[in-house]
Amino acid sequence: MVNTFEVQVTPDWRGFVNSITRRSKPRRVHFIELFLDSEVQVAVCERFHLLDELDNRDPHFELKRQVLLQRFLGYDYVRCGLDDFDMTLNRQAVGDTAALERAGGRSYVDEHAGPITSWKEFKSYPWPDPLTAGTRSIEWYDSNLPDDMCIIASGGFAHFAEYLNWLMGYETLCYALHDQRDLVAAISRKLIDLYSVVIKRLLQFKRVKVVWGSDDMGFRSGTLISPYDLREFVLPGHKLMADIAHQAGCPYLLHSCGKLDAIMDDLIDDVHIDARHSFEDTIEPVTLAMRRYGDRIAMLGGIDLDFLCRADEQMVRQRVRETLDTCLPLGGYCLGTGNSVANYIPLDNYLAMLDEGRKYQV
Repeated sequence: MVNTFEVQVTPDWRGFVNSITRRSKPRRVHFIELFLDSEVQVAVCERFHLLDELDNRDPHFELKRQVLLQRFLGYDYVRCGLDDFDMTLNRQAVGDTAALERAGGRSYVDEHAGPITSWKEFKSYPWPDPLTAGTRSIEWYDSNLPDDMCIIASGGFAHFAEYLNWLMGYETLCYALHDQRDLVAAISRKLIDLYSVVIKRLLQFKRVKVVWGSDDMGFRSGTLISPYDLREFVLPGHKLMADIAHQAGCPYLLHSCGKLDAIMDDLIDDVHIDARHSFEDTIEPVTLAMRRYGDRIAMLGGIDLDFLCRADEQMVRQRVRETLDTCLPLGGYCLGTGNSVANYIPLDNYLAMLDEGRKYQV
């Protein structure tokens, strides 16, 4: 059991950003995660008594907790988007069987039919207003975040492929790509219009140094819709996000699950992503992806979730060392899981991954 970290690290957002942009060789291993499930956050705080000095009646308790947690774990940043910028979806819930069980179960989006399956539903859909979404959280971080940390603008935007899928339902989307391409195009344009406002609002805050889009486009053996359709309805949105981020001096990261070989050149040479996140051993281990694309973009994470669930602590430590041995010398790598810190990963395996990364001699 990991009861403490052997090596202490101090956040260094400049070193973190330089690692992503491949501007310089890192002086230590930097960590990155799309998110930690809330159950994992609570478990870490409880094990290490991180909240003993915080008052849970403080109106900024959750934000202060996030800063404490991220610093303790060794991250150089907090992630933040606009407050209360959500879209109505058709969801279903089932019981959660994870060791750190989620209250209320695990939620899934209906794959058959979403809230927009026709022009009538498109016109009546309650689209959120990006101009009225709140900025309370990012304002607080912008004013109170320690100088050695930065904000990653992430969450609630750049979900172009995902929201085409979720708003229509995957099954309906597949039919619509043949029968109602004009409706698919209208949803795509609406998402671009919304997200272009969101990203510009987030980039007004000086502590934002990285932009991270999240948009699953694939599955184990290919893309969820054809590369042709992705180029028409999805990639233009990411290209705009990357352009806006770059104009503000920020790298644009992309989290996307699945086998994306068919569009990787598009993502690198046309969209101009700076880094890719989300790797699965059964698709392509991060070490192989690093050899294929590491001279063009950064690779992030890659310690496979299935492996983390099944391995013992020594296996995790060995995997971390081997991954760092391969990826760090090529430049442009940050250590993390292949997807996110899910509540079904054994907590000690996650902590062992971080502990081994802290001890690694660069």
